[in-house]
Amino acid sequence: MAVEQPELRWHAVGRRKEGVARVYLTPGSGKWDVNGRTLGDYFPRRSHVQHIQQAFVVTDTLGAFDVKANVKGGGQTGQAGAIRLAVARALVAADETHRARLRPYGLLTRDPRAVERKKPGQPKARKRFQFSKR
Repeated sequence: MAVEQPELRWHAVGRRKEGVARVYLTPGSGKWDVNGRTLGDYFPRRSHVQHIQQAFVVTDTLGAFDVKANVKGGGQTGQAGAIRLAVARALVAADETHRARLRPYGLLTRDPRAVERKKPGQPKARKRFQFSKR
């Protein structure tokens, strides 16, 4: 009777603006699955793809893991940032030595910036209606 090996899989959550990403890393050949589509299909902008893959480039693990990402909420930039953070966190979960390489690039820091709320009596968050003295 063969003994089953436990599946190696690491999970992490990342957030940016309104986007939330759940990422699963498994040892593999670098295949991406983002909401059932490939990375290039889901993110047509090259800058977003480079932004997302930065954690793999910094740790020299590009192509070493298969990535399955479920992402929702926000726009493309927020979703890309959420996946970037989740990938970095999952890499640290896979190998704690990656933390020292990811930290100086700010890849483990959650970006707290969000849209400022609109105030009443104003057209936007900070813009004012034109002032008339008379």
